[in-house]
Amino acid sequence: MASENKGLDKAASSGNPRELPGNTVPLLDISGLHAGTETQEILHGIDLQVEEGEIIAIMGPNGSGKSTLANTILGNPEYVVSAGKIIYKGEDITNWPPDVRAKSGIFMAFQHPESIEGLPVIQFLKQAVSARRTTEVSALEIRLEIMEWLKKLGMNDEFATRHLNEGFSGGERKRNEILQMALLEPDLAILDETDSGLDVDGLTTVASGVKSIMEHRPQMSTVIVTHYAKFLELIEPDRTAVIVNGTVVATGGSELAMEIDSSGYERWDRG
Repeated sequence: MASENKGLDKAASSGNPRELPGNTVPLLDISGLHAGTETQEILHGIDLQVEEGEIIAIMGPNGSGKSTLANTILGNPEYVVSAGKIIYKGEDITNWPPDVRAKSGIFMAFQHPESIEGLPVIQFLKQAVSARRTTEVSALEIRLEIMEWLKKLGMNDEFATRHLNEGFSGGERKRNEILQMALLEPDLAILDETDSGLDVDGLTTVASGVKSIMEHRPQMSTVIVTHYAKFLELIEPDRTAVIVNGTVVATGGSELAMEIDSSGYERWDRG
């Protein structure tokens, strides 16, 4: 049964939890987080802990604050933290700029990735991976790594030479985000509705790619923001949290996502 509270209780896990590394300090520890735009507070005291290697699903109706939370963790300057703290690897990163967070191992797959005309995917990834690894990666090295992951993601080799998201279909843009995630090897990956707009085949392909990365990096923690229980059936999160009106109103295991799929958010969303 789902627990109803304002925090994400570690004890509210699924019946058959995966074995996690077991570190005593959470990889990510958010406490009392209030955040929003300059004119409107959207998050009203979010508490969230993510252990190393853990997969957490964040669900909620439109406008509930899910993407605001994801962007605030990333450090998007469009969102302002008015209270609370974001602790990552034991350090207070509440005021860190997004590029510093990215270099420290935080990655976000965007719901609507932007295109950049004239910038090939391979060149973008070479620059991004070099920054993440704090050492220059050779063109040959990055090409070999990209080819390996393109094969795993079921993508054509020509994809690497195309301009970043220019003329990409919705599914290609989402798979490109997963390709970036694979190459950047984050410690904390945030998927902000990466499954939106995908057909069944696209959903399966993206989920398979995400699982391949998780198998390659079992210590990676993953936060999945989604509306769809089907995606969670494929990914199998350790825990699920429901955000309504900017607060965590329920936590549980995978059964909570199934309940939402069948009954919606009405019992929590009462205006």
